[in-house]
Amino acid sequence: MLALTELTLSHFRSHLRADLHLDGRPVAIHGNNGAGKTNILEAVSLFSPGRGLRRASAAEMVRRPDAPGWKLKAVLQAPEQAYEVETWSEAGAARQVRIDNKASNQIALGQICRVVWLVPVMDRLWVEAAEGRRRFLDRIALSFDPDHAEATLAYEKAMRERNKLLKEQIRDAAWYRVLEAQMAAAGHRIHQARCQSLTRLAAAQTNTETQFPTADLQLIQSEGEMPESEADLAAALADGRLRDMAVGRTLVGPHRSDLIGTYARKGIAAKDCSTGEQKALLVSLILANARALSAAEGAPPILLLDEVAAHLDAARRAALYDEICALGTQAWMTGTGPELFAELGGRAQRIAVTETAGGSGLLQS
Repeated sequence: MLALTELTLSHFRSHLRADLHLDGRPVAIHGNNGAGKTNILEAVSLFSPGRGLRRASAAEMVRRPDAPGWKLKAVLQAPEQAYEVETWSEAGAARQVRIDNKASNQIALGQICRVVWLVPVMDRLWVEAAEGRRRFLDRIALSFDPDHAEATLAYEKAMRERNKLLKEQIRDAAWYRVLEAQMAAAGHRIHQARCQSLTRLAAAQTNTETQFPTADLQLIQSEGEMPESEADLAAALADGRLRDMAVGRTLVGPHRSDLIGTYARKGIAAKDCSTGEQKALLVSLILANARALSAAEGAPPILLLDEVAAHLDAARRAALYDEICALGTQAWMTGTGPELFAELGGRAQRIAVTETAGGSGLLQS
């Protein structure tokens, strides 16, 4: 089992102080819009690497105006042992991590805790720009390999420096070779991790009975093809310098990839599906990600589903809850009313979030 059994929020978003005691079952959180439900999910998402499900800065997460910083504490029950985990930020500084009272980092956090999420902003995944789909796929890749974030940061840093040279019309090849070697090494790792993630998702959807449609996924380039090896990518970057200089940016590499989805049974591109079908495809992929992680790690990830019932009818909601319980995942779900979780019965813990004069209040049952 992978689950949070205790969670404390201090001066985090709308929560002055919140203490939760959990038993590993799914967690159904309900309350009015703006009450602070998503803030709880965001707190849980910060027990994995990155900036959390809102992609907010540490400074944005503090409860204003009365606190200089925030802190989250949890007891994480992993398959083999329990960990005491803390993450916090002071005065808007980058967040820090401590595991079992020892200073740590986000990569170490990713090695003990996998968290996967689906939030309303992702509902436009199939119709928005390619950047959002790359971010979605990279988050899946990160769930399998915590080092994926390091490769992504290294690639983006080197590319920014190369683009600066291009815009300044620098022609000295020596300046480019070092940066292009860094981009080729990190870029190849990124592409391989993405491809491996798609293979894992495909396997997790094969021979699986589910009420949610299977999504066929394909990774493409905006033009041409992604170089197959690190050496090929380095050569492509070198060969493209003059072309890139003309436009002031790098035109080859994993930052030019796009994720294309198809509703497999109907053969319809995901971008052309109805809103409900697009949501169902996303749910299907998140569940496939969870199944793949369960197979790889021996336990499913913690699952965060914000307003998941928004485009699901009662039958699909019931099917989703059945799949969550069958997986054995601690799924944290939000909705405006308790009736949205009626199909869960006694299989879930429930938290009511209310707005108070001092912020958000919780009633746990």
